[in-house]
Amino acid sequence: MIEYRIDRRSGVATYLQIVQQTKQALRLGLLEPGDKLPTAREVVEATAINPNTVLKAYRELEREGLAEGRRGLGTFVRGTLGGGAADSPLRAELRAELAAWAERARTGGLEKDDLTALFTSVADERFDAHVPNTNQKQGEHS
Repeated sequence: MIEYRIDRRSGVATYLQIVQQTKQALRLGLLEPGDKLPTAREVVEATAINPNTVLKAYRELEREGLAEGRRGLGTFVRGTLGGGAADSPLRAELRAELAAWAERARTGGLEKDDLTALFTSVADERFDAHVPNTNQKQGEHS
């Protein structure tokens, strides 16, 4: 079961941290459809946040089609994220390469935020460059 970690200094709303961590767990294959999310009470006990914050996060996940509340039973994962199997050989290979890269950056003096910014900028360059322009009319070229 997922355990949420709340960073009160991040500047990110607490409910969004729960949503983001749930989405990350879905992308990594740590959560799958049918899995039960922790109850609001369990999250409150582990993180000392307001139960309404947990419920707000779960409502957002429901709105996005990723979770569903079942009266008297709890909240369950309904949808998935990411492409390909979370345990695929490609993902395992990429994860190992990324871990080595992160260790090299850390020993080279980069901080976690530096590493995140660097990774995000490269990912944005690579993925945004390959997004087709859906605003063009058929037959038009840019």
